[in-house]
Amino acid sequence: MAKTTTSYVCQSCGAAHRKWAGRCDACGEWNSIVEEAPREAAPRGLSGGGRVLELVPLRGASVEAPRRQTGIAEFDRVCGGGLVPASCVLIGGDPGIGKSTILLQAVGALARAGTRCIYVSGEESVDQVRLRAARL
Repeated sequence: MAKTTTSYVCQSCGAAHRKWAGRCDACGEWNSIVEEAPREAAPRGLSGGGRVLELVPLRGASVEAPRRQTGIAEFDRVCGGGLVPASCVLIGGDPGIGKSTILLQAVGALARAGTRCIYVSGEESVDQVRLRAARL
């Protein structure tokens, strides 16, 4: 675990000091050094052990991703023409606006068309999802 270090900063010139002093060595101002909250020091012993990542420029042509349409025209339009297989879509909005309802409808339409789907909810219980699906 990295240890924390306390620093002392001159309020007049911004010079950092390792310990408190009555006078700032940088600007000569008296009683201007204030203790700052401790911050985590950089971890020790991390020297070049990571892997190299290849950076890819954004310029150039992209292959258009295949999309699966749900049959809900406006939903498909907002998603760029349908859902991309093996992708994840985060849906947000005010409570009660219909997020869960439209997503269950979309997943149901895809499942009826033979597409394997998973519905993940971070806000509703299994029973709530099951009851809404039954109503739809």
